[in-house]
Amino acid sequence: MESEQIIFYILSFWFVASSFLMIFSRNAAKAVLFLVLAFFSAASIWILLEAEFLAITLILVYVGAVMVLFLFVIKMLNIDKSTLRAKFTGYLPLGLIVAAIIVAEMSLVLGANQFGLDVFSSPTRHDADYSNITVLAMQLYTTYVYPFELAAVLLLIAIIAAITLVYRNDTSHKKQSISEQVNVQAKDRVRLVSITSPSKEDK
Repeated sequence: MESEQIIFYILSFWFVASSFLMIFSRNAAKAVLFLVLAFFSAASIWILLEAEFLAITLILVYVGAVMVLFLFVIKMLNIDKSTLRAKFTGYLPLGLIVAAIIVAEMSLVLGANQFGLDVFSSPTRHDADYSNITVLAMQLYTTYVYPFELAAVLLLIAIIAAITLVYRNDTSHKKQSISEQVNVQAKDRVRLVSITSPSKEDK
């Protein structure tokens, strides 16, 4: 057995083990940390397949941003464990059904008949100056340029929809008028008021 295969099996073991630990962990923060370990294992496997760009993107985007956001949300919500267990018990049958459907679909798609070594050979090794980022960019901006632009438009629509849903026209807050500030004149900035001192009789 070659060293590359040994590294692959070690990374695969940690990937599967961390995934199961994430699922069966009772602590939400520990589950997020196990998910981070699973992402690192998957990224390392992608590096073995010479997909460095995808591996770095997985670590930077999901581990560096999404998982940190999950940790902040988990710590800020501070959900009661009894309430969480009650909800878990209520959604357990539906979760098992969804999990069984996902496993069945993955077994049909990711089976040996579709991704076996007799169907797809092992990836060819390239020279040290090979850049998969260049190859990915060429495919993305030539062959798949229209789906890429369509995805960008959909993301823009989603951002605009989220801003529209969150925006509230609240009139109780004070707002500044830029046009009034620009058009103001020097004579209107300061107003002099003559105040007479009270006389002794008024006192």
